Amino acid sequence: MAVHRSLLIFAVVALMAPAFSSAMEYVVGGDDGWKLGVKYDDWAKDKQFFVGDSLVFKYKGGSHNVYKVTGDEFKSCTVPSNNSLGSFSGNDTIKLATAGTKWYICGVSGHCDGGMKLKIMVLDGAPAPAPSAASTLFAKATSFHVLLGVIFAIAAVIIL
Repeated sequence: MAVHRSLLIFAVVALMAPAFSSAMEYVVGGDDGWKLGVKYDDWAKDKQFFVGDSLVFKYKGGSHNVYKVTGDEFKSCTVPSNNSLGSFSGNDTIKLATAGTKWYICGVSGHCDGGMKLKIMVLDGAPAPAPSAASTLFAKATSFHVLLGVIFAIAAVIIL
């Protein structure tokens, strides 16, 4: 009886698996990371950020930091007086929990004015996949998952 129940549970999971979408994790600045000399506007311009995605700020600890700031603080490169709003580890992950414009700066003197600032727009909802060879392959994998789920569901019903 436990085997039959396991088959049914597996079938349900296999059917639901394609519906789960995974959030993206973006390393800010790509291979360059969070440092002076990187054009963060250029890095972000071709990316779409969604609620649930994460930004990872990678830098040498002690050399930089990351502050989430308001639009006015971003424009003026004003570091918040509350240090608890900053991140200082050198491998800081910030989950994008709400939609809207988000602003981040380095609070080390002169770094924000030197270009260490990032402005992004976070969208609500899941991204629509662009048609490509990879998405065609994913569609086939999704069909396979559904077919596999149906087969196990039928087998579970017959055995029960």
